[in-house]
Amino acid sequence: MSSITPSSDDEFASTQWSAVFDGIKDALRLPAWVVAAALIGVGPLAQAVGHPIGAAMASTVFVWAGPAQVLFYGGLGAGMAYPALAFVIGLSSMRFLPMTMTIMQMLRRPKQSILTQFAIAHFVTVTVWAECLRRLPDMREVDRVPYFFGFGITCLVLSTFATAFGYVLAGAVPTHFAAGLLFLTPVFFTCSICAGARDMPDWLAIGMGAVLEPLALHVAGPEFDLLVTGLVGGTVAFVVKMNRRHTVGTLR
Repeated sequence: MSSITPSSDDEFASTQWSAVFDGIKDALRLPAWVVAAALIGVGPLAQAVGHPIGAAMASTVFVWAGPAQVLFYGGLGAGMAYPALAFVIGLSSMRFLPMTMTIMQMLRRPKQSILTQFAIAHFVTVTVWAECLRRLPDMREVDRVPYFFGFGITCLVLSTFATAFGYVLAGAVPTHFAAGLLFLTPVFFTCSICAGARDMPDWLAIGMGAVLEPLALHVAGPEFDLLVTGLVGGTVAFVVKMNRRHTVGTLR
């Protein structure tokens, strides 16, 4: 019995590392580069408020959200009070709550430590969430967490160095070009969720988002347009999906 256990442990560890490397490879195929390109624009913002390059890189490591970092440095530059700045940044990051809740269902394991779950939550970003949401369901449960960490850490490391790269090139990167790089993330996110759409309610949610957004922008304004669009479009798609399940269950 004792000769079998070490072999089984070695095989399990090898499988786990294989999942980590799969996550790294998938991230490097495109997603990590898209996220990194978007965060090049954070470097010049950090330099503009007098932060050293280390602080700029640390903002990516610990905040890990391009829009929140833009708000952070924009608020510092405008002289915003720290409590107000913290509130605004926290509010902007509330969008990660439903993302974390949905993906945690696939990553939570029996006897998993709370520290592991906190680490998972930290690595949840728009791109990581969208890509893993469509990749994880087809994987074995034991491979999901190491794959997720391989994918997320790769995106974070590459983005941290991209922030430093933008810092060094501050002044050489036109403002409009840096803003355009930030726009890469929502473009890639849209492509990713389209690639991950599995049935009619998924496409309904995507379609309603595209149709409702201009109307919500006009009615609710730029502060609440995405919230209204997601709430209305997501609710309609959810109701349709539940009705379809009920209909299928009745027919059976």
